[in-house]
Amino acid sequence: MIETPGLLLTILAFVLALGPLVFVHEMGHYLAGRWFGVKAETFSIGFGREIFGFTDRRDTRWKVGWLPLGGYVKFAGDMNPASQADAAWLSLPPEERARTFQAKPVWQRAIIVAAGPAINFFAAILILAGFAYAYGEVVIPPVVGQVMPGSAAATTTLRAGDRVTAIGDRNVTDFADIARYVQIRAGERVTITAERGGRRFTTDAVIGTEQQRDRFGNVYRIGRLGLRGSGEVDLRPVGLLRAPVVAVQRTGEIVRMMVETLGQVISGRRSVKELGGPVSIAKVSGEQMSLGVDAFVFFVALVSINLGFINLLPVPMLDGGHLLFYAIEAVRRRPLEPAAQEWAFRGGLIAILALMLFVTFNDLGNLGLWRNIAGLIG
Repeated sequence: MIETPGLLLTILAFVLALGPLVFVHEMGHYLAGRWFGVKAETFSIGFGREIFGFTDRRDTRWKVGWLPLGGYVKFAGDMNPASQADAAWLSLPPEERARTFQAKPVWQRAIIVAAGPAINFFAAILILAGFAYAYGEVVIPPVVGQVMPGSAAATTTLRAGDRVTAIGDRNVTDFADIARYVQIRAGERVTITAERGGRRFTTDAVIGTEQQRDRFGNVYRIGRLGLRGSGEVDLRPVGLLRAPVVAVQRTGEIVRMMVETLGQVISGRRSVKELGGPVSIAKVSGEQMSLGVDAFVFFVALVSINLGFINLLPVPMLDGGHLLFYAIEAVRRRPLEPAAQEWAFRGGLIAILALMLFVTFNDLGNLGLWRNIAGLIG
């Protein structure tokens, strides 16, 4: 185990990881709004009291708030959390009203809202494309080299030389596909399809569970099947044209894993104690920075994908909640009643605050705070 990063390094890494991603996210909203002629009144990184800021020639206030857990762009005409205009909007002169958010058709409002998460995915794809171009693409044929004794795979009919073609409902083209599928499904029964001598067969296994501890002392519960590859590794160089393609594929794999993991939490197959919040992000930020620039930049790409994915969830107060209401408006040809939206957004705010409290409680527990307090009490 190596030394845990210090507090100052952790705080610096957290700011360097989250700050630019929040800025990029909000810049997506801002630029899309400008594209459609919407006036931005405020561009804020962080919430709460302003620490410093300035007003540009377009009369937009750019500022930094004291609570660095997100940000927002307030467009003209965006009168409340449900983006409902009030009587003051109706009293604006026609030219000024035309530059407000509420004056735009629903498809333009949807693009402005979706631009934030979209640019987070774009940023991650750029980073991953850079990694692919710099380091190439590793391809490992899904051929069994060894079945580990006493493992989950040992209870199957698999043996060295078999080529795995599918696991569960997922086609397999690379040995890494097996690992990605298995590691988030500890304890689940799975059907494996393989080929031997040109003949296809299937076999079942219950994925094993392994507790792993990384160099920083973090403990993870992951699934293990107990297969080793044949040792054949093909390192392919990736050109500039193919690098974005590889990056999009990797981003898709990460998003799919997020969706599956979230489904497991919702269905109860995965403990909610595994959910982390800002404290966990800060902790891992420091750990990854201590490992070097490459590890930290790759972590930033993962956080960017997380930020984009979470904001697209159809929860009121998030971008996905706004998009859901715009979809309803597009189908009904009129928006939902203001009272219904207001109640939905209040409920969304309560849910988000409750989740933030819960994951922060989890984070502090993972850091050993509650155990230490219990020890002090006796």
